[in-house]
Amino acid sequence: MSKPSLSYNAQVPTVTLTSSGKRFDAETDETVLEAAQRAGIALPYSCRGGVCGSCKATLVEGDCAYPRNPPMALSASESEHHAILLCQAVPQGDIAIRAREIASVEDIPHRRVETEVVERRLLAPDVVGIWLRPLQGDRLNWLPGQYLDVILEDGKHRPFSIASGPRRDGLIELHVRHVPGGGFTSWVYESLRVGDRLAIEAPLGTFVPREDSERPMLFMAGGTGFAPVKAIVEHFIALGTRRPMHIYWGARIAADLYLLDLARSWASKVPNITFTPVLSDPDEAQAGGLREGLVHNALLADHPDLTGVELYMSGPPAMIAAGRDFFVEAGLPEDRLYFDSFDLAPDVLDAILRGRAGIHGL
Repeated sequence: MSKPSLSYNAQVPTVTLTSSGKRFDAETDETVLEAAQRAGIALPYSCRGGVCGSCKATLVEGDCAYPRNPPMALSASESEHHAILLCQAVPQGDIAIRAREIASVEDIPHRRVETEVVERRLLAPDVVGIWLRPLQGDRLNWLPGQYLDVILEDGKHRPFSIASGPRRDGLIELHVRHVPGGGFTSWVYESLRVGDRLAIEAPLGTFVPREDSERPMLFMAGGTGFAPVKAIVEHFIALGTRRPMHIYWGARIAADLYLLDLARSWASKVPNITFTPVLSDPDEAQAGGLREGLVHNALLADHPDLTGVELYMSGPPAMIAAGRDFFVEAGLPEDRLYFDSFDLAPDVLDAILRGRAGIHGL
């Protein structure tokens, strides 16, 4: 493929997508991802902090800078081969990039919605399920696997995956883990009640079902990363897909598998679904008769050759980073690896990364 011809414009950089030929402008100090979203073009992303690597793309022509956060998710080799992170890369003039577009997301605009808590339920000792209803009969549309931002009074955002696809009753299901010392999750865990109101922005994210394939699917969830996996699995069940699906859910102790009966019911009712829970605590695994170890190791032990599958994973950044490296080594093409990585909100990630930069003199 010949490189596109770029005409440099120092005032308004233009981004060209080599795969589709689409072009959009980037404002001063705007990241590629922000410019694409403003133009209504859906490019892959998750954490928005430069940590998870889901927004990785290839710079074909031009140059980018990282004035906000360093590209932590890029290895030295990837950087040498012109890989960039869309959520942090700011164009320095006109650029051309090779990136995946998620067409299914583009037709669903994200917007701010006021909601009311209509149900609150303790799912595990440190996980709260909450169900939100948009006010005034408003309905929100989204794709299974997407997430929303809760907008706090100070304007900061806290991301949470939506644990189902759109429902007939319009309710939005969230699974919130209590993080000790975390202001918002502590408030949800200790003080949030039915009738309280939350402002949200949704839908967000590109961790969504890919339906244009007949390949077997593997799913790997860690902790409350089960929420978007649940939404996507239930979507494929509702479609009546015959594609084999093997679901792995990893946690430290049995109580962290807070919807274990639900996941087991999928495997008992749907012939093409297999479910494997994995616990990292050996005593808990032995007591419960469950698989012991790290969840990505269990998946690889069962599926050492990943060349012919598609893999969805969601969970904490450490799990995502380990899985991404090992799965690609096992033959999984990167364009068939879909993942969602949240542990910290973007502003918290930003503060941590800036702290690291100060410590290391970056």
